Amino acid sequence: MTIPFFDTIIIGAGAAGLMCALTAAARGRQVLLLDHANKAGKKILMSGGGRCNFTNLYTEPANFLSANPHFCKSALARYSQWDFIALVSKYAVPYHEKKLGQLFCDHKASDILELLLAECRDAGVWLLLDTEVKQIAAGPNAGYQLQTSAGAFSCQSLVIATGGLSIPTLGASGFGYQVAKQFGHQLLPTRAALVPFTITEPQLKALCTELSGTSVEDCLVSCNGMSFRENILFTHRGLSGPAILQISSYWQPGDAVQINLLPHIDLLEWLPAQQAERPNSELKTLLAELFTKKMAGLLAEQWFESKPLKQYSHAELAAIAERLANWQLVPAGTEGYRTAEVTLGGVDTREVSSKTMESLKAPGLYFIGEVLDVSGQLGGFNFQWAWASAFAAAQYV
Repeated sequence: MTIPFFDTIIIGAGAAGLMCALTAAARGRQVLLLDHANKAGKKILMSGGGRCNFTNLYTEPANFLSANPHFCKSALARYSQWDFIALVSKYAVPYHEKKLGQLFCDHKASDILELLLAECRDAGVWLLLDTEVKQIAAGPNAGYQLQTSAGAFSCQSLVIATGGLSIPTLGASGFGYQVAKQFGHQLLPTRAALVPFTITEPQLKALCTELSGTSVEDCLVSCNGMSFRENILFTHRGLSGPAILQISSYWQPGDAVQINLLPHIDLLEWLPAQQAERPNSELKTLLAELFTKKMAGLLAEQWFESKPLKQYSHAELAAIAERLANWQLVPAGTEGYRTAEVTLGGVDTREVSSKTMESLKAPGLYFIGEVLDVSGQLGGFNFQWAWASAFAAAQYV
């Protein structure tokens, strides 16, 4: 029996897999795209609160974490944010910049998925969903043979675009890592990133629970030499919000996190000035002008003794300023892969060509997207890495 042959088989119909498929097929390659899920691009659909933060205007290599920080440079240079914006514009998908260069669909994330699927259809990509890959083996002469729930297939080039471990409810698995190991690749330790912190210390846990749903709009959050200025969100489990998600990628268990709750105010000047202007005002009244009334009351109760401003000494005001500008806490952990937006670590990029994404261990085997040890910061960077790494591989598969 003849096994159906394709120039290229791509496993994983997420952002990177779709992009690689449509680009390779547009070059005239016969492409088969497989996924074990019943729908393509599930993570695209839920991203950005359902509006898909599909790239970032300010994408550059510094926005990515990897043990090999130079690896991402080549692909990002060859397929930039402007290239993907041009594709979005081709389909007249309306979009806007939310902040900090983050581009979102005006309507819904499915606009991005639909344009990728349309490009795949136009280019003649064969898409098989609900298809489990059971076995992969090197072909008798070259290439690869796959045993799947839809039958056997063979190919010249095999692309692994299966993503990381984040959000298993959307079908995430370690499949790509297993394939990498099968063909002799090193894996760098994986962990959840862009993920909320959990708090277990009783007093702080109680504060977070009381303030669950409360956001503080402009905070400076720092850890291990990195800082992000964005909002934070109290949850019943701990802390979330963009600044927290960002710093989680740089945090290690046991590390302290520093939070400046009011980076736009010089508290050492402002508090004495308020004391001189309104000596009879209570501290909690003053804080209620900076935070929600509930948060002001809880901070005044738990962190400080609330009394009229005139009753504070200069040293007490300095201590209040220090606490608000340099709140130190040690998270118990993170919420893990269940809610993480990305997976840090993965296939060691030192064993993959930065130009072609081809394995340096197994000719004709390619790795793209999140399965590699390249993770973007929050704000559309991970999608841009998916587009760029997929485009790079698609020129050679």
